[in-house]
Amino acid sequence: MIAAAVTFLMVFCAVAAPLISPQNPWDPAVLELVNSLNPPAWMDGGSRAFFLGTDDQGRDLLSAIFYGLRISLLVGSISTVIAMVFGIAAGLLCGYREGLLDAIVMRIADVQLTFPTILVALLIDGVVRTVLPPNQHDLLAIPVVILAISSSYWVQYARTVRAQTLVEKNKDYVQAARVIGRSDGFILLRHILPNVMGPVLVIATINLALAVLAEATLSFLGVGVPATEPSLGTLINIGNNFLYSGEWWIVIFPGLVLAALVFSVNLLGDWLRDAMNPRLR
Repeated sequence: MIAAAVTFLMVFCAVAAPLISPQNPWDPAVLELVNSLNPPAWMDGGSRAFFLGTDDQGRDLLSAIFYGLRISLLVGSISTVIAMVFGIAAGLLCGYREGLLDAIVMRIADVQLTFPTILVALLIDGVVRTVLPPNQHDLLAIPVVILAISSSYWVQYARTVRAQTLVEKNKDYVQAARVIGRSDGFILLRHILPNVMGPVLVIATINLALAVLAEATLSFLGVGVPATEPSLGTLINIGNNFLYSGEWWIVIFPGLVLAALVFSVNLLGDWLRDAMNPRLR
C-alpha cells in the first residue's frame, strides 16, 4: 500500500506539474543567474522560494524534478505499452501458428537476450541518430528513446505469451470455438488473449520501472532526452558535474526521486504478481 501511494503521488506530481510547480524551470524568461546554485531552504544561504535549492541555471530544483518526472514517466509508459503490444502480438502468432514463423521470431529473441538491455537500446539509438539529419536530433530525441527502449523489452512479453498460448490453444474451450466455426483471429483475441494477460500485466508493471531506469541511464550518458526537455536522468547528469564542488543537492534529490519511483513500482509489481497468482489465494 505504501508503494502504491508513493507511485500514485509521483504520477500526480508529474501530471499536475504545471499547476503545483513554483516556476516553469524551462522558461528562460523566469530564470535569473543570480539565483544559481542556491542551497536548499534549510541550509545557510538558502531561500524559501527554492525549497530544494537551484541548479547552475537558477532553475528551481523542486520544479525541475516535477517536470522531469513527466518526461521520465511519459517515456517509460509509452515504451512499455509499445513493447507490450508488439510482444503480445508476436507471442500469440508464434504460439498459435508455430512452424517457421515461430522458429524465426524466437531465434531473434534468443539472440537479443544475449545482449544487455541498455546495450541494445544504445545500439538502436546510435543507428537512428546516424540516419537522422543533425538538425533533427533534438526534435526527435524522445521518439528515438521510446523506440530504443521498447525494442529492448518486447522479448519478455513474446516468450511469456507464446508459452501460455501453446498451453491454451489445446484446451477444450478453444477446440469448441473451432468446431462452431470461429475464425483464428476471433479465437486469439476473444478466447486466448484474455487468458494470457495475467502474467503480461505483471511483466508490464515491472518493466515500467525498468523502462524509466533505462531512460534515465540513456539520458545520464547524454544520448537520451535533450537538455531542453530534461528528465530525471538528465538532471542527475547535470548535477553530477557539480557533485565534487559541494553542490550535492543538484544530483542527490533527483537521484532519490528516481530511486523511490523505481523501488515503489517494483514493489507494486511484486504485489500484483502475488495477487494474480491463483496458487497463493
